[in-house]
Amino acid sequence: MAKAKVLSKDEVKRVMRMADEGCNGLRDKTALSLSIAAGMRIGEICALTIGDVRGLDGKAVSIIHLTKNQTKGNRSRRVFVSEALGKLLNAYLATISDLGDDRAFIRSNRTGGHFSNVTLSTRFKAIYLAAGIATSSHAGRRTFATRMNAAGIGMATIQQAMGHANIATTAGYCWVSDDQLANAVNVI
Repeated sequence: MAKAKVLSKDEVKRVMRMADEGCNGLRDKTALSLSIAAGMRIGEICALTIGDVRGLDGKAVSIIHLTKNQTKGNRSRRVFVSEALGKLLNAYLATISDLGDDRAFIRSNRTGGHFSNVTLSTRFKAIYLAAGIATSSHAGRRTFATRMNAAGIGMATIQQAMGHANIATTAGYCWVSDDQLANAVNVI
């Protein structure tokens, strides 16, 4: 199976524009941003509840605490939220009518409940295709890891941000560009 594409900044903008155009634009844009800007897995996004994302002050939290039941590998982990992602989470929270802590954060219009992993993955792929990008729903997560690597973030830090048990798994997510290679040899 081929690896998911690493999205360029322009491609991310195009994907977000396409997500925003749909009737559930803010929801889709928020879900995609959790993948691209926070490195969350599809299953983790599907499992999020209002209580995971909203703090006691009613605003988005700066750290999302995922339980072992919400993650792959049955290990709890923390997801750190950037300021930009926090603003988007707050905007989306403001549109949700039923804010019970146990309610799905990214919810289906049809059921009002959690998306299945397959349904959200299919939604992501459709948005990517509408933006002219043929890739899997995993592209956001791979983009997150690669961008952190390109910014000079250490592999151990990226491993923690991704929630990987093995650093070799993390390394497989990080694509290295020709510019990075050229810069690396010029450091010596």
